[in-house]
Amino acid sequence: MTMPSTSPQSDHLIFFVNGKKVVERHADPEVTLLFYLRKVLCLTGTKYGCGTGGCGACTVMISKYNPVTKKIHHYSATACLVPLCSLHGAAVTTVEGIGSIKTRIHPVQERLAKCHGTQCGFCSPGMVMSIYTLLRNYPDPTTEQLMETLSGNLCRCTGYRPIVESGKTFCEESTVCQLQGTGKCCMDQEESQFYLDKKEKMCTKLYDESEFRPFDPSQEPIFPPELIRMAKDPQKKTLMFCGDRVMWLSPANMSELLELRMKYPTAPLVMGNTTVGVTIGAGCTLAEMKEILTSVVSNEPKEKTKTYRALLKHLRTLAGQQIRNMATLGGHVASKHDYSDINPILAAGKAILNLISKEGKRQILIEQLFTPSLKEELHDGEIIYSVVIPKLHRWDFITAQRQAQRLENAFAIVNAGMRVQFREGTNSIKDLKMFFGRVGPTTVSASKTCEQLIGRQWNDEMLSKACRLVLDEIHIPPTAVGGMMEYKRTLMISFIFKFYLKVQRELHKLDPKMYPEIPETSISALEEFPIKTPQGIQMFQCVDPHQSPQDPVGHPVMHQSGLKHATGEAVYNDDIPRVDEELLLAVVTSTRAHAKILSIDVSEALEIPGVVDVITAKDVPGENNHEGEIFYAENEVICVGQIVCTVAADTYAHAKQAAEKVKITYEDMEPRIITIEDAINHNSFFFKEKKIEKGNVDKVFQYVDEIIEGEVRVEGQEHFYMETQTILVHPTGEDKEMVIHTGMQHPTYVQSFIAAALDVPRSRIMCHMKRAGGAFGGKVTKPAVLGAVAAVAAHKTGHPIRFCLERGDDMLITAGRHPLLAKYKIGFMKNGLIKAVDLQYYINAGCTPDESEMVIEFIVLKSENAYDIPNFRCRGRACKTNLPSNTAFRGFGYPQGTLAVENYITAVAFHCGLPPEKVRDMNMYKTVNKTAYKEPFNPELLRKCWKECLEKSSFQSRKTVIEEFNRKNYWKKKGIAVIPMKFTIGGLVAYESQAASLVHIYQDGSVLLTHGGCELGQGLYTKMIQVASRELKIPSSYIHLSETSTTTVPNARYTAGSMATDINGRAVQNACQILLKRLEPIIRKNPKGKWEEWISQAFMESISLSATGYFKGYQTYMDWEKEEGNPYPYFVYGAACSEVEIDCLTGAHKLLRTDIFMDAAFSINPAIDMGQIEGAFIQGMGLYTIEELKYSPEGVLYSRGPEDYKIPTVSEIPEEFYVTFVRSRNPIAIYSSKGLGEAGMFMGSSVFFAITDAVTAARRERGLAEPFTLNSPATPEMIRMPCMDQFTEQIPRDDLSTFKPWSIHVS
Repeated sequence: MTMPSTSPQSDHLIFFVNGKKVVERHADPEVTLLFYLRKVLCLTGTKYGCGTGGCGACTVMISKYNPVTKKIHHYSATACLVPLCSLHGAAVTTVEGIGSIKTRIHPVQERLAKCHGTQCGFCSPGMVMSIYTLLRNYPDPTTEQLMETLSGNLCRCTGYRPIVESGKTFCEESTVCQLQGTGKCCMDQEESQFYLDKKEKMCTKLYDESEFRPFDPSQEPIFPPELIRMAKDPQKKTLMFCGDRVMWLSPANMSELLELRMKYPTAPLVMGNTTVGVTIGAGCTLAEMKEILTSVVSNEPKEKTKTYRALLKHLRTLAGQQIRNMATLGGHVASKHDYSDINPILAAGKAILNLISKEGKRQILIEQLFTPSLKEELHDGEIIYSVVIPKLHRWDFITAQRQAQRLENAFAIVNAGMRVQFREGTNSIKDLKMFFGRVGPTTVSASKTCEQLIGRQWNDEMLSKACRLVLDEIHIPPTAVGGMMEYKRTLMISFIFKFYLKVQRELHKLDPKMYPEIPETSISALEEFPIKTPQGIQMFQCVDPHQSPQDPVGHPVMHQSGLKHATGEAVYNDDIPRVDEELLLAVVTSTRAHAKILSIDVSEALEIPGVVDVITAKDVPGENNHEGEIFYAENEVICVGQIVCTVAADTYAHAKQAAEKVKITYEDMEPRIITIEDAINHNSFFFKEKKIEKGNVDKVFQYVDEIIEGEVRVEGQEHFYMETQTILVHPTGEDKEMVIHTGMQHPTYVQSFIAAALDVPRSRIMCHMKRAGGAFGGKVTKPAVLGAVAAVAAHKTGHPIRFCLERGDDMLITAGRHPLLAKYKIGFMKNGLIKAVDLQYYINAGCTPDESEMVIEFIVLKSENAYDIPNFRCRGRACKTNLPSNTAFRGFGYPQGTLAVENYITAVAFHCGLPPEKVRDMNMYKTVNKTAYKEPFNPELLRKCWKECLEKSSFQSRKTVIEEFNRKNYWKKKGIAVIPMKFTIGGLVAYESQAASLVHIYQDGSVLLTHGGCELGQGLYTKMIQVASRELKIPSSYIHLSETSTTTVPNARYTAGSMATDINGRAVQNACQILLKRLEPIIRKNPKGKWEEWISQAFMESISLSATGYFKGYQTYMDWEKEEGNPYPYFVYGAACSEVEIDCLTGAHKLLRTDIFMDAAFSINPAIDMGQIEGAFIQGMGLYTIEELKYSPEGVLYSRGPEDYKIPTVSEIPEEFYVTFVRSRNPIAIYSSKGLGEAGMFMGSSVFFAITDAVTAARRERGLAEPFTLNSPATPEMIRMPCMDQFTEQIPRDDLSTFKPWSIHVS
């Protein structure tokens, strides 16, 4: 129980961390376990990812002894949500406590790394601890348990497949690829869809399981005996922990709890753990509740456990495993949150609350909390003691329904609990309960509707009336928080229909003669999408058997930092220890989109203890506006989220507290431009229009058979790199030098911005970067602006500055992918041949230029995709709006722009009555040709990828099966799509692809390698070591790569555009070849000598053992005046086929299978490249389906964390996932490789178009012949509403002109 602090005296908090006793004499109730681990105990393996428990990066294992059961309970928890004071008597295990590369790594850590389940590595400790906790409880887990345990952990890099594979090595089932549950490997099937090319040997194993050390559960650390003695102590007393503002009381018994509850009726109550039979203790966690109900269901007759099974359905997907381990049933009920998935079921199931207070005990029905006519509340001093969940009878039926943005770990958009009781032996309604969540401030009862339906027969007439009555009774105002009013109304009555069908079916089972079975075409409406363990194959080229065993190039080598990722020993920026006099920085951002700053009052902020200073624009010694980017707002603000000032203090808590005290007075300015339409109307653009054109578009439009016009919208995307932007600035104290540590993609850019802000030469700014916890383009330009902000604070205060953005601030300030509006006009013949295309693109750039000019250039240049259109015109504009500036993002405009291309191809196919794949094939480049901007290329590999994808995915036969499925199922539809890709790497200007390296050989033969590229998780350092190993002809173990720094390699270009391996590899190769050439005379004299001997001799002969390497860059160019050039060094081709199933009643979709064929040329490291393709695909799938940014009409971003913004989880990846590298030659790049970091992103669009195909099938069956456009993202709302039926027709519609919506689209 927590309350305002009034007493200075505290008890000692005693707990264990990694087997070591911790006695905290001044425990602060406001401190979380995460803060304590990282900042007090300096255990930095546990990461900060979001601060809200939604990402799992801070997962630890907590163990407690139960003196009643005499058992030790282990559970995973997100440390960011665990109050430190709740840990008295607990044992905490972090990733450091289970293994270390310094001593011995744990099998979980080893297998995650060796299965290539780490890329940036920031999520890896959380993944390790989730799997480790599972194994502590279940040494031989099932794959279902594995999937459930990973449900609360997010990964932005890998695409999850290798993480799941690492976990499957511990599971009781076979770990070989299982085909349709047969236990056989699909490679062994005679009629395998994945045959090997006899001319070209392919490999499928990325790791060797025989290398794994065995897992022995008996060797795990013991639970501290002292904690067992503490738990058994009969003389327990109430504990008190006092902080500066809050006091924590832990009562020793129920009597003391009730005393405290009466004394402090509004204090939050933190629950314990109790269970009694099917009466579940209020302190029982949701995970324990699930275990209890599972046990009851397995031992009781099915008809009596209907409510329990309904609850179990939602308990599987409610939040993540860590949250279920911490959240209590009593807290869940008492909070009465509108998003509760449990309360509607408990209320419908007539569950009873046992309440207790000093006055005594009483009982109420949970439904009384939510039914106006029965309104009941908890009295002051009362607590929920337990919850009684009654068993149902034979003629009782209950159902649980929910629909969320993604399958699990997401708040429901709408949920429901419904129960009906019939008069014995009839279908006459005796009692009816319907409760809905997310349609009001709390769970809402449709009590009036239910009353009017009592006595009615369970038939279609009753269903129709129920839907009408519910829509009348439950009014969702058009301005309601969360928006989606029409979708929510549709979901409510769609859920009623599902409930109706389910009960009809149950009645049929009770009396088949009296009650007919539901129609066969409706059966699928009741089938839930299962969560299956993904299966698949990764196929890549085998290494030439004649290649030297020492040469690592071409081998699936583990990430250089993989083991350190898994043990938590990889150091990220905020893991760097604090230095003396270091200050923490908190931001104050604008709350207005466009306004004058009238005043900034910092007086109250400066009075907060620990605050050193407040920094504003007037404190910038140099440029405050550099290259159009503004560091501190001055005189006016131009977006919500613009940095106005920062507060420097001794702790982040003090800095943040002070930031909240800064008072800014604004005066709104016009115009306020938020959307692309706003910008077009106000002629608000950056830069000149970009255009390419070939042929005579306008003339051809006059003679084609058909012309269609349309528009496509693609909303933005948040990078959601797991490590938020973090900058450490250390003034050296002399010569105006500053040392910068940050996760970045462009150290030179950061250096130049900080130098400009401080008005010093760049040589005084030293930027260091070891690794970043993900980037995806979000750390190209943004660290430069944030670095300048922090450097100015360091300059003013004279102190080192640590500037770590919270997740919400990061999402608000740094923005992401550009939203896009595409308008097209297409001229084509009746056979589907496209003769002319006129494309107009607009992107929402935001308030400053950032990278938007290059983004719109890339979009325009890549706007053909794979199609040879003889008459083609494309234009692009970057819109200047009052939103935070959008920036680089993986794919750099291509994923947005090309979605419009594939959309118009689909539209042409629809108008011609042809399959989309036929129109794609018909219009695809087929022979050596030139692009619209006159760059020559050979589409042979494009055609090869396309052909192999169609053949080896069994596209046509599966399409036939899908058509048959769709004929038999009205409420579920499947769709399939195959999409080609012609992607390019690199930039438009030659100097942007130059690179340098520095290689030192020391006298012991060890090698230190440095280059200008940044390690973002893409395995660049690993590949560079492979390159150096081959060139120097020494084992990789001799080579060390420490960091990227402007002090060693100056003027390095950005690590982006899929170029990093290409250009840095050439530079490393060059340096190594220089060194080897110097060593040649030594080697000739002693050809059988060892490397160490050669190096020693070279030193004695005064031969330099240090060399710089250089790569001039690809000689690319683009002339926008002539609309022609060779802007890209080469193309990357690919094709992807995806199959989905959608629920036409809810808009849910399930990705069943994906096949990707990628032109990888020769992969330097197939494991890393495979991970890049799969990770990019999942990220692209997220862009096109569930990732949705929501803004207010005033330009306020609502989506500021994992609770509001949903990236794919482990359950979103394909059930079957096949990736094949198509071998080719690429002589222009090092070792004939290709840059693959971004190429997989657009492959995610195959999921989008498979959804389009499924929705089209639904609309066709419903007689909707007119074409429709599915905009991106294809969220459940966007899928459901075009599948029009009696329910979408029945809902009330709002007049858009009569209200201001809660959220808007900004594309």
